[in-house]
Amino acid sequence: MKKTLSKTIPYIVVLAVDFYILPWLIHDTGAAMLLMLFVTPLISFVCAVVYGVRLGFDLIFPIIVMILFAPTIFIHYNSSAWPYIIAYGVIAFAGIGIGQIFHKK
Repeated sequence: MKKTLSKTIPYIVVLAVDFYILPWLIHDTGAAMLLMLFVTPLISFVCAVVYGVRLGFDLIFPIIVMILFAPTIFIHYNSSAWPYIIAYGVIAFAGIGIGQIFHKK
């Protein structure tokens, strides 16, 4: 577990930047929709695919994505963003599943 956690840290850092730093670029509703519906899911998906290719399938990663996103609702968004927790978790789950297909054993 400790070995896997140390390998997960770079992905957590990228997701933290995605979830916590990029929303500061939002200046209007259009930018918010672009970020919430395209940029953030894309970065989450790519991170999950790369994680899956390098480390294989790990159910913990989508859970980390969901836990990492949850506080941003209180920081950057409002209560209407709650469904995104599940959506980003599902996107990470799909990405890690696709990445696992290409994982070398």
